[in-house]
Amino acid sequence: MQSTESQPVSRDKEKARDGEEVVALSRGLDVLRRIAAANAPVSNRELAEWTGIPKPTVSRLTATLVSANLLFQLPDSERFVLTASVLELSNGFLRNFDIRARARPFLIDLADKTTLSVHLAVRDRLEMVVIDAIRPRSAVLVSRLEVGARMDMGRTAVGRAYLAVLGENDRRTVLQSLQTASGDDWPSVNEGLQPSLDDALRVGFAISTGEWHKGLNAVAAGFVGPSGQRYAVNCGGAEYQAPHEALLDKVAPALLECVAKITHEIGGTSSTWQKE
Repeated sequence: MQSTESQPVSRDKEKARDGEEVVALSRGLDVLRRIAAANAPVSNRELAEWTGIPKPTVSRLTATLVSANLLFQLPDSERFVLTASVLELSNGFLRNFDIRARARPFLIDLADKTTLSVHLAVRDRLEMVVIDAIRPRSAVLVSRLEVGARMDMGRTAVGRAYLAVLGENDRRTVLQSLQTASGDDWPSVNEGLQPSLDDALRVGFAISTGEWHKGLNAVAAGFVGPSGQRYAVNCGGAEYQAPHEALLDKVAPALLECVAKITHEIGGTSSTWQKE
C-alpha cells in the first residue's frame, strides 16, 4: 500500500525543481543580455564578473546556450558571441510593432528637417531600447545607435520623455527602481533627471545635454499607443550639431509636430503630461 505522505514530498520536490529551473532560465537570459550588450566576444570569466553568477554555473549556462544554437563559441577560444538564431526572437518581437511602419515616414521627415539622428524607443526594465533608427540623408556624422541599442533611462532625454508619459503610479514605481539601481550615484542622476522630467510633464519634451555621453545632446518626446503602450522619439546628435538653444527653439517644435502626426496616424495620444 502506497504511503499517503509520499505525495506531499513529491510535490515539494517538484516545486523545488521548478524553482531551480526558473532561476536557471533567469540566469541564462541575463547571460544572453550581457553578451548582446558587449562590444566584443565574451568569456565565461567576464560573464561571471558581470553577472555575479559563479563561474562553474556560467560555464554550464553557456554550454546549454551553445547546444540551443543561441551562442557560438569561437574556435580555439573560450569566448562566445550570439548566433543568428537570436534574430528570430527579435524579429518576432519587431513584427508585432506595426507602429514602426506607420511612424517611419514621420521619423524620416523629422530626421531630414533637423539633420539629426532619430530613434523610436520602448522601455525594457530600467533601460530604453531602440526599435527603429533613422539617419538624416544630408548629415555626414550621425549617431551609431542601431535597432536593439540600449540607452540609460535616467540620464537620457528619451528615458525622461518616456517617464513623462507614464501614469503617475507607474512613474513613481520606475523612479524608485531607478533610485535603488543607481545606489550612491542617485543624487547625481536625479540632479539632471528631475528638472528635465518636470519640463517634460509641463511642455511635452525633455532635453539632455552631455549627461549620458559627453558631447552628445538630444531632445525627446513620449506618446501613448492606442492600447496604452508607451513610446518615446529621440532626436539628437553631436553637441556642435545640436546645441541646447537649437534643440529648444528649432528641434523641439519639429519633434512635437512629428509625435502629433504619429499619434494621429495610430490613434494614440501625445498629451498625457497635461492630464497628470
